[in-house]
Amino acid sequence: MVEAVQKESPDMILHCGDIEKDCERLLEKCPDIPVRKVRGNSDGFSKEITEDEFIISGKRFFMTHGHLHGVKMNLREITRDALSREADVLVFGHTHIAHHSVLDDLTIINPGSIGGIEKTYAVLEIKDGALKCELRQV
Repeated sequence: MVEAVQKESPDMILHCGDIEKDCERLLEKCPDIPVRKVRGNSDGFSKEITEDEFIISGKRFFMTHGHLHGVKMNLREITRDALSREADVLVFGHTHIAHHSVLDDLTIINPGSIGGIEKTYAVLEIKDGALKCELRQV
């Protein structure tokens, strides 16, 4: 994660859960970058929230790990939830498989797993109200 952050110099980091201690180490190494995070199914007794809704550059985000929405089976439940919240961007994890798609006006992003075999992450840019997402590897 540190390598990806140093390479990209993001304005913000979104952490979709699992291995909360990795996120804490990232915060120590990159204290000047704001981080939003949610709890994953592997985070044990974490006190982090399981869902987060926020606005960045006029875009409404819904972020969750995904395990409570059955994302390993399909994305129907989680996209329905995001659309009901009038989200512009859905960010989730759990499958550890990088994914980017657009459904109607909903941008759906799973950054994959930076600690997995492929070591993937996502970069989302919002410029003049337009969203641009790229899935990348370390």
